[in-house]
Amino acid sequence: MDRGIEAGLWGLLSGSALILGAAVAWFAPVSRRIIAAVMAFGSGVLISALSFELMNEAWQHGSAFSVGGGFLGGAAVYTAANVWLSHRGARHRKRSQGQPAPEAGGGMALAVGALLDGIPESVVIGVTMIGGGAVSWVAVVAIFLSNVPEGLSSAAGMKSAGRSAAYVFGLWTGIAAISGLAAWAGYAIFSGFPGDVIAGTEGFAAGAILSMIADTMIPEAFETAHDYAGLITVSGFLAAFALSKLGG
Repeated sequence: MDRGIEAGLWGLLSGSALILGAAVAWFAPVSRRIIAAVMAFGSGVLISALSFELMNEAWQHGSAFSVGGGFLGGAAVYTAANVWLSHRGARHRKRSQGQPAPEAGGGMALAVGALLDGIPESVVIGVTMIGGGAVSWVAVVAIFLSNVPEGLSSAAGMKSAGRSAAYVFGLWTGIAAISGLAAWAGYAIFSGFPGDVIAGTEGFAAGAILSMIADTMIPEAFETAHDYAGLITVSGFLAAFALSKLGG
């Protein structure tokens, strides 16, 4: 199979968690604590994947300047976009129980927020396959877990606002497809670039994802499962670390 198509399919798989979360919110709501636990565990897995796979690979591709500059740049761009979206109804887009958005456009802001979170994650999937490497399934699992509460929250808010099922699931299917395209682009576009550009891109995505974890995932998980959020997050980190080493 063509490597670009393979990257796109992995990105589509991780993005499909948005549809799964939306389905849960629409048809079979589950306990807030369960979703919060998934979010905390996914945070730990994502942090592990960033620390031991993405940043390490970026370091091997380029210089400290390109990696560090990309990392800080990704965090800065994500933070600026997140602040803008937070004032438009997307502050709690990963909340473990969807809340009706106070603003009329809050549901759409949540969807735009999902793109803000999902595109760097999906690009990472494609970029890490450059050079013939296998996909980081640890990263795919982590991204999948982080997307479930986001789809749940936004779909619940849109349902409360009177949106139809066709609208909600059509929207999330489109965003999942964009995730697949972003993963494909991460491989197809950047595979011909110099090492420092690849390293900067990986660092940029890593900085954006780490900012997303700190700004949205961990605070929302702590709000609901605060007694155990830290332990669950550490468990996710350890599980991903051990499995990545065993798989290597």
